[in-house]
Order: sequence, then C-alpha cells, then structure tokens
Amino acid sequence: MTATETGGEEKKAVETQPLKDDGPQTVTAYVALPPDGGWGWVVVAASFLCNVVVDGVVFSFGVFLNPIADEFNVSKSKVTIAGALLSGFYLIAGPFVSAIANRYGFRFTGIVGAVIASASFATASYATNIETMWLIYGFIGGIGFGMIYVPAVITTGFYFEKWRALATGISVTGSGIGTIIIGPISTLLIEHFTWRGAILIQAGIVLNCAVFASLYRPLKPIHMSVNNNQTEEEAERTEVPLLHRIKMARDQLMKADSMFSMDNEVEIMAQEPFETSKKFLKANHNILYPRAIEALHSSTNSLSKSNQSLDDTRRKPKSEHRVKYDNNLTITVFSGNFEKHLHLPAYTLKRKCQSVEYDPLKDFQGEDENLNEHLHDDVFYIPKKPRENHHDRRRGSISVKYRRRADSTGSYKSIKSRRNTISKGPNTGVRPLYRDDIFFQASLHRLPQYHSHGSSLDYTMSVTRLPTSRDVEEEEEGCQLCPEAVRRTLATMLDPSLLKSPSFMIFSLAGFFTMMGMFTPFLYIADRGRINGMDPAVIMFLASAIGITNTIGRIVCGTLTMVPQISSLMLNNVALTIGGIATMASGLSYSTTYQYCFAAIFGLSISFWASLRSIIAVELIGLERLTNAFGFLLLFQGLAAAIGSPIAGVFMDMTGSYDASFYLSGALLLCSGVMCYPLPLIKKWEDKRALRKLHNLA
Repeated sequence: MTATETGGEEKKAVETQPLKDDGPQTVTAYVALPPDGGWGWVVVAASFLCNVVVDGVVFSFGVFLNPIADEFNVSKSKVTIAGALLSGFYLIAGPFVSAIANRYGFRFTGIVGAVIASASFATASYATNIETMWLIYGFIGGIGFGMIYVPAVITTGFYFEKWRALATGISVTGSGIGTIIIGPISTLLIEHFTWRGAILIQAGIVLNCAVFASLYRPLKPIHMSVNNNQTEEEAERTEVPLLHRIKMARDQLMKADSMFSMDNEVEIMAQEPFETSKKFLKANHNILYPRAIEALHSSTNSLSKSNQSLDDTRRKPKSEHRVKYDNNLTITVFSGNFEKHLHLPAYTLKRKCQSVEYDPLKDFQGEDENLNEHLHDDVFYIPKKPRENHHDRRRGSISVKYRRRADSTGSYKSIKSRRNTISKGPNTGVRPLYRDDIFFQASLHRLPQYHSHGSSLDYTMSVTRLPTSRDVEEEEEGCQLCPEAVRRTLATMLDPSLLKSPSFMIFSLAGFFTMMGMFTPFLYIADRGRINGMDPAVIMFLASAIGITNTIGRIVCGTLTMVPQISSLMLNNVALTIGGIATMASGLSYSTTYQYCFAAIFGLSISFWASLRSIIAVELIGLERLTNAFGFLLLFQGLAAAIGSPIAGVFMDMTGSYDASFYLSGALLLCSGVMCYPLPLIKKWEDKRALRKLHNLA
C-alpha cells in the first residue's frame, strides 16, 4: 500500500463517530508506517550531511596533533586524548541519546546536539591547557556529537522499509565523504587561521547540523480501525448484547459527569507485564510488551467473544477451549484524507480459564470510581491471566479500554474538545525505539519476519510494540523528569541478560578490539608519513584515501548482502583479517604508492565491518533483541575508541616510532576477525543448550 507522505498541511480525518445504540464496536490503534519515499528522501539527505560533518570532524582530528602539542608543550599522546574522548563519547552516549530521541523525537535531539557540540567547539578554541580541551572538546563535544549521530543513523530506518538498504546506504556514505573532504579543509584552515581558528570555523560548520536536523519531520502514524460487527443471528442469541452494555456504561458515566462524552471507539494500549517498582529503571524490556498486530487480533477476538450470551457461557464450563477465527480481519486505515481497507489473517488464540466463576478482577480496584462499576465490561477491560513465556506475557499485557482524558481542572472534556484531543492522539504514543528493527540498516529481505507477512502494514504491525497508557498520558501532561518512554528504552538497550549469550559476548569483544585498533591509522597515518619524509602534499590526502575506499566499500558491501547465499559473518571476518595484516605491514615502505594502497585496503576492511554489524547481530541473537544488542555494542565500542588511540600514542612516546602503534592496531583488527570464525559453531551449541533447557522445563 502507499502511505500518505508527511509533508504539507494535511487535514486529519475524523477518527471517531458518536456512539449509536446499533452501531458496531470499533477497536483502534496507531502505527507509524514508513512512507518509503517522499519527504523521506529529504531526511536521507539531512542524515547524509550530518554524517559528513560528525565523522569528518572525528576522523580528521589527526591534523591537529602537532599544532596543539606545540602550543601547549605536551606530548602528542596527551593531545590524542581529546580526539579519543570525542570519538568515544559520541558512541557511549548512544543508548541515552536513543532514549531521549524516543521520547522527544529525532528533530529535537539533533538540534540540541548541534547546539551543544558547536558551543563546546567554540569554547575549546579558547582553551588555555590540554585538560580543558579534554573536558570541553572531548567530553561535552562528544555528547553533542552523539545527539547528532544517533538520530542521523536510525531516522532513515524509521522512514523506509522497502528501500531501507538504499536509503541507509546513502546516509552512511556521508561518513566516508566527510573523511575525504574535512581532513584537507582542516589542514588548510590551520595554515591560514591556526588551530584555534580552524576549530572555531568547525564550530560554525557543526551548527549547520541544527538546520539539517530540523528536516527530520515527525512521521505521522496511520489510524487503524477494526470494526467488530455482529451478525443478526449472533445478536438474536445474545442475552445482553455488548453494545447494550456499552450504552449502559456510557449512561452511567454521563450521569457522573455531563461534560464527558463516550465515542464508539476503543483504544488499544499495553499494560506493564510485570511489576516495575523494584526494577532498576522501573521499566520492562521491550520484548515483554505486545506488538500492534497481536493487540489487534487479541482485542477483536476478545470483543467478539463478549457477544456470547451469559447462558451460553454457563453451558460451556470447560476448563480450556480453543477459539479459531479463520476469517481475515478487515482493517480500515486512515491517514489524513487517505482511507483504505486491508485484510490481515487472523491468529489462532488459545484462551484459558479456571472455571465459569473465575474472576480475574475480584481483587482489582481502579482509581476511577465511575470506571470501577464497569470493570467487567469487556469494553473497559479484557481479563488476563499470568503467562509463563514472553509470547503469552505479551498477549496477557494487552489492555482494551476507554481512556478518559481530564483537563487541567480535573473535569472531563466535552465532545468537541475530546475529539480535538483524539485528533492529536496519533502524534502521541508512537515511539521509534518501540520498533524491533529500528537499528537494522540492511535490506529487510534478509529478515524472515519480512517475508512471512503479506504487506508492508502487516510487517510494520508485527515489529511495532505498543506504548502503555501511562506512556501516552505522560506525553499529554507535558514535561516529565524521567518519562516511561526514556526508562523503557534504557531498560531495553541496557538489559544485562543479553550478556549471558556466549556468541554475543564474543561478537561484542571482537567489536571492542576493532574499535581499539581502528582509530590509530586515521589519527597517525599523516604524522607517520611526515616523520618518514613523505611529501606534505601527499600526506594531506592519505586519510582522504581511506574515506574514498570506505565509501566504495559500503556500497559494494550493501550489494553483496542482497545475495542470500553470501555469509555476512564470513565477509566481516575476511575483511578484518585482511585489514589487520595490511595495518601491521603498512610500515614496510613509505613510498607514495605503497601508503595509498594500504589506505585503500584499510578503508575497505573497515567499511565491511561497519556495514555488517546489524545483520550479524540479528543472525546471532534475533531481531527482537537487536535494540538490546546495539545498546551494549555502542557502549563497548565507545569505550574502546576512547582508550585505543591514546594507548597507541603512548607506544609512540615510549619508542619514538609509530611502528609499535601500527603493530598493535593491526593485531587488534586481526584478532577481532579471527575470533569470529567459530561463531557459527558456538551459535549452534548455544541454540542446542537452550532447547535442552526448554525440554527439561517441559
């Protein structure tokens, strides 16, 4: 299907209709469907430019080593710490920036990050000692860069599905382009304006990222409406029809407050699957919350079951029964003036109850006295029982109820004001980080989940998790110190249970070694060439050569990953192995041809590793835990980036030569590639162990 683009001043369709006594009950949910084009290409361009600036500045810091070291009269290894902190903290901040972006949006996060980074660069240009550079340029500037980098990386995935591989490929090539152009430009700026003037000009360039981030227009979600129509034959068998119960509930509530109006619409939200008060972040992992497609099917089936008569229910005292709906669900999709009917296959649900007298709400008491009278009406609450596995827990955490919205005075809104509130509803409660695939940067055709669904909407609903009612209410109420959208994202990205996976730990350690060794050539290749008598005009473009092949490598890698028979893990391992060997052998000759060949090989190897991380992570731990994996990967790699190049600088200070530094860098890259070769066997062993545990529990 084609979703309406987010541009323009589109008038939203009226999403609810007044309740009629004989009208159908409607279940609704909001899902952000990627438009796969339109304004999305503007977002890709903005993301590309942000990557040009951020990675270009980070990878070109090597040209500042000698000028800053000479002025502050310190060793180059100490100057390197400023650049290492910049490159480290823009990755370490990743999980925390993701949580902020999930709640406040990509646009806000990117603009704030650009202002912080620009201000830190401008202030650092007046630094009087190297320690001030560490704090202002490295630490604060790194956090600002992280707030630019994370939205730039994941916003393209939020806008694209079918063309995600192409869109993401264009976006991340900005990293290579930035390395190509920012290094030589910085060298010229230092020659004309000194290093202080160069950093001040970079501050102005970084501030442009605020303009780029302003183009991250929020994606308007679609409004899905599922009608639960009753047939005449079913209505005749029903002793107390659902709609009559809705009408009675509405009448009771209208007596309590004449200003409140009930529309014939039920909103679907999630409930906390577990008690969170004793948890570290007071939030659960995203995997425990229901997906949108599970919620729609479960909710419509539950509402359908409520249409059976009470006598008919008493005649079926079985402790367990299976309800199967072979017919498809008809979903009406609204987005602006766009409307379309879609058919999705219904799930087979297994519902359990102890007996007819079972009352899951007998100990429940809500805060709203008016609603307490109708807790057993299915329109307000779907009875749930505790489940044992993640799938059943998600099913058990679906809530189908009317959500009353109170104004600032505590009274409920009128029909008109409530409809205005609901018309704003699609902009609330839809979170980018609630998508399981938000960090997946390759073609979705590599995902089994994408092939198993018949439409883009079906797939989107299958990877989108529901917000809780508290999550939505916090956004409507305004600023919160630490809202649930932030806590839930952090609880997902930093869930320590993933560290129990041997295959993921090996992959993470390999990434740690890769980042420790990766920044050494970027920072020191030019200075090593200068020390060994290379032409300054040639030296200036060595880092640019790395950027050129890095860009080419990302495009080639994206093409290769579209072939299902090619192993992404093997590509990664071979590339890192070759890159490590080339780095260790890079000091054998300082001829122009040899050094440029090394730069080309190194750029290619790094591009393969950067492009394949998300694919390998999904193959090892699954799509549901990809967000969790990226949280730890960003932390590990940021820490490695912060310590890798300073350690290499210390080796140079101790030996007076860069040979040991490049040997260490190459050995780390080689080790990261070699240690990943047995990962398929370890993964198989891990899967068998998990199956044995399940068998023993059964």
